[in-house]
Amino acid sequence: MATVRVRRLDPDVVERLKRRAAANHRSLESEIRQILAATAEDQMAAKLESFHDLAARLRRRTEGRKQTPSEVLVRKDRDSGHRVV
Repeated sequence: MATVRVRRLDPDVVERLKRRAAANHRSLESEIRQILAATAEDQMAAKLESFHDLAARLRRRTEGRKQTPSEVLVRKDRDSGHRVV
């Protein structure tokens, strides 16, 4: 586990965090840990949702178009003698 030090927090913020921790029956450290973990999870969920939205838009835009399977493209490239060094 990593250790993170946060300096120069506003005393009012610390007091609000202490009250929040007490209301959730946690220590201040545990409350801050939970807040950070939830925030990181929310960010990842938002990115995943954004990705799924983009994928859905791309599927709609290419619907009905003839698609070449990727394995066909890879085989064609390999058969051409093209090599990546």
